Amino acid sequence: MTPDQMRDASLLELFSLEADAQTQVLSAGLLALERDPTQADCLESCMRAAHSLKGAARIVGVDAGVSVAHVMEDCLVSAQERRLVLSAEHIDALLQGTDLLTRIATPGNNVGTTDVDGYVALMGRLLDPAAPPAPVTTPPMIEIPAEPVAVEPPEPVAPARPKGKRVTEGGERVLRVTAERLNSLLDLSSKSLVETQRLKPWLATMQRLKRQQSNGLRALEELNVHLKDHALSLQAQEALGDARRLLAETQQLLAQKTAELDEFAWQASQRAQVLYDTALACRMRPFADVLSGQARMVRDLGRSLGKQVRLEIEGEKTQVDRDVLEKLEAPLTHLLRNAVDHGIESPEQRLLAGKPAEGLIRLRASHQAGLLVLELADDGAGVDLERVRRSVVERGLSPEQTAASLSEEELLTFLFLPGFSLRDTVTEVSGRGVGLDAVQHMVRQLRGAVTLEQTVGKGSRFHLEVPLTLSVVRSLVVAVGDEAYAFPLAHIERMCDLAPEDIVQVEGRQHFWHEGRHVGLVAASQLLNRPATQDSGQNLKVVVIREREAIYGVAVERFIGERTLVVLPLDERLGKVQDISAGALLDDGSVVLIVDVEDLLRSVDKLLDTGRLERIARQNQAQAPRKRILVVDDSLTVRELQRKLLLNRGYDVAVAVDGMDGWNALRSEDFDLLITDIDMPRMDGIELVSLLRRDNRLQSLPVMVVSYKDREEDRRRGLDAGADYYLAKASFHDDALLDAVVELIGGARA
Repeated sequence: MTPDQMRDASLLELFSLEADAQTQVLSAGLLALERDPTQADCLESCMRAAHSLKGAARIVGVDAGVSVAHVMEDCLVSAQERRLVLSAEHIDALLQGTDLLTRIATPGNNVGTTDVDGYVALMGRLLDPAAPPAPVTTPPMIEIPAEPVAVEPPEPVAPARPKGKRVTEGGERVLRVTAERLNSLLDLSSKSLVETQRLKPWLATMQRLKRQQSNGLRALEELNVHLKDHALSLQAQEALGDARRLLAETQQLLAQKTAELDEFAWQASQRAQVLYDTALACRMRPFADVLSGQARMVRDLGRSLGKQVRLEIEGEKTQVDRDVLEKLEAPLTHLLRNAVDHGIESPEQRLLAGKPAEGLIRLRASHQAGLLVLELADDGAGVDLERVRRSVVERGLSPEQTAASLSEEELLTFLFLPGFSLRDTVTEVSGRGVGLDAVQHMVRQLRGAVTLEQTVGKGSRFHLEVPLTLSVVRSLVVAVGDEAYAFPLAHIERMCDLAPEDIVQVEGRQHFWHEGRHVGLVAASQLLNRPATQDSGQNLKVVVIREREAIYGVAVERFIGERTLVVLPLDERLGKVQDISAGALLDDGSVVLIVDVEDLLRSVDKLLDTGRLERIARQNQAQAPRKRILVVDDSLTVRELQRKLLLNRGYDVAVAVDGMDGWNALRSEDFDLLITDIDMPRMDGIELVSLLRRDNRLQSLPVMVVSYKDREEDRRRGLDAGADYYLAKASFHDDALLDAVVELIGGARA
C-alpha cells in the first residue's frame, strides 16, 4: 500500500467514526423534533451534525455523503428559518437519510448512485413540491475548512459510542484496549489485593511477639530486683546487665519495625484497593451504550403497525460491565418489540379508553444491592388473562378444570414457556413463539431473573435483575471436605442450622421443613466428591439453593462467610468441570471454586434417578463448648450490633458498658477474646488494655480494639498498649469484624 493509500484509508476510518457519532446525534435529535418540531436547540444540533458530516465527507472525497448531508442540511435550515414546519413525512425522510449516511460511511458499503439520486429527489419534492430540485454538485475543494471537523454532540443528546477509538468522551481521551488486556489487568489487581491481605497474619504475629518480648523484659526486671539481695559475681552482674540491655534494644527495634509494618500494610492495602477498583471501573460502561437505536426502533416499529409510541429512558449513566451490556441488548430488544406489538394499542383504541393517542414505554436502569435493576413498563392494554387461559387449554398445557383455577401469577408464567404465543398468525414482528422464553434464557445466563406484572387496561411491567459485572460475584463461601467452595448469593434462598431431629424420611429420602414444604437434603461432600465430614453429631450447616422451581438443601461442613470474589475462568484445556463454573482467590491467597448451581441441581437429579443419593448420618454427640467474648463499648447500638453478629456466628457473648465494667468482668470470669472501644467514661480502652497486660492471669488474652479513630497515630497507640488487632468503625462491616475474630481465636467451638 502506498503512502497516499494509507493516508486515504486512515481518513476513511476517521470519517466512519465521525459518521457514527453524528448519525446518533441526528437520530436522537430527530426523534425529539417529531414530538416538538419547533425545538430550537434540537434543530441547531441536527443542522450542525448534517453540516459537519457534509464537510467531513468532502474532505475524504465521499461525494455520496456530501449530496445526502447537503439536502438534509437544507431541510433543517428551512425549518430553522420557519420556511417549513417539520411533519412526520419530513422526519421519516430525514431518518432515512441518517440511515443512508450510516451505510455510506460503512467500509465496503453497497450504496449506489441510484440510492443517492433517489434520496436527493425525495428531499427535493418535500422541500419544494412544485419544482424538481436542481442537481447537487460537489463544491470545489478550495472550500475545505482549514481545521478538522470536531465531533461535538450537544448536551441534550445521548453520547456517541467511541467503539474503542481515540475520541473524546466527557472531556477524557478514550483509547482502544483489548478485552484480554483489561481482563489481565483486573486479574493482576485482584491478586495484588489478595497479597496485601496476607500481611495481616504477619502483623498479628509480630504484635504477639512484641507482647511476649515485653513480658520477658518485665520478668527479667523482676528477677533483677530479687537478685539484688544476693551477692552476685561481677561476671553474673555483667551478664544480667547485658541481657537487660539486649532485651531493651530488641524491644525498641521490634516496636519500631512492627509500627513500620503496620503502616506499610495499611498503605499497601489502600493502594491495592484503589488499583483494583480502578481496574474494575475500566470494564464498566454507561447503560446508554446498549440503548443506541432503541428509541428509533420503537418509533419505526410503532409506525409500521399504525401506532404512535414513544420510549422514555431513565438512568442512562448507570455503570454496567461491558460484557453484561452486550448480553442485555438482545433481551431488551425482545421486550421493547413485545411492548410495541402486544402492549400498546392503536391510537383509536387508546382514545376510546380515555388515553392519549401516543403510547408510552418507560425503561429505567438503577443500582440496587450490587445488581443492575431494569424496569420496562408500558401504558398499554396489559395481558388478556382469559385469552392466556384459553391458549393454555388449547395447547394441552393444562386441563380446562385446572386452568380455570389458575391465579394471575400462574397464568403469566405460561408466557415464558418455549413456543407459547398469543398470536394466531405469524407476522414479521411476532407469532412464532420466540420471545419471552428467549428473554428468560438470556437473563438466566447472566445469573439474573425476570418477572412480569400487569394491570388489565393499564399496562405491563417487566422487572429484570442482573449482576452489574460478570467479573465479580457476591458469594457465600463454605467448607466441604476441608476445601473452600462458593455459592453465588443469587441462587441462595437462605442459610440455616439444621438439628438432627429436624431431618425426616419421606419416601426413602431425607427432607426438612422449609416455608411450608418438604425440601430434599443432600450432602455437598457427595456432590463434589469430597470426604464426608466427621462432625456428623453437630447441627448441620445447610445452604438452601433454588433455580426456578427446583429447591434443595445442601449440607456443608461450615460457613466461612460472604465474600466478593473476582471470577477467574478455568483453563480451557480442562473443558467443562462438573458442578463448577470458575475459580477465585480468598483474602489469604487460597483458592476457592465457584459452584455452578444449575449444573449441581442436575447432578442431584441424576443421583435421585439412579437411587445413589447417600443419607447423611445422624448422631447425637455432646457439642464442644462455645468460645466466650467480652464486648466493651459505651454505645448501646454498637454494643448490640457486635453482640448479635457474634451470637449469630455461634460465640458466647458478654457485654460491658465501659472500661471499669469490663475490667470487673475480666477479673471475675473467663473469656477467650476482649473487644473494646477506646473512648469510654470512667476507664478508656487504652487503660483497660494496659491493666490487662500487667495482670499475670490475663496478659495473654487476645485483644481487639474497635474505634472510630482511624488515624495512624491512634492505631499505633492502641497497638502499643498491647492490642492484637485494630479495627476502625469508619470502615466497619460484618465480615471485617467476624474475619478478625476468626483470625484471633478461630471458630466458635473449642
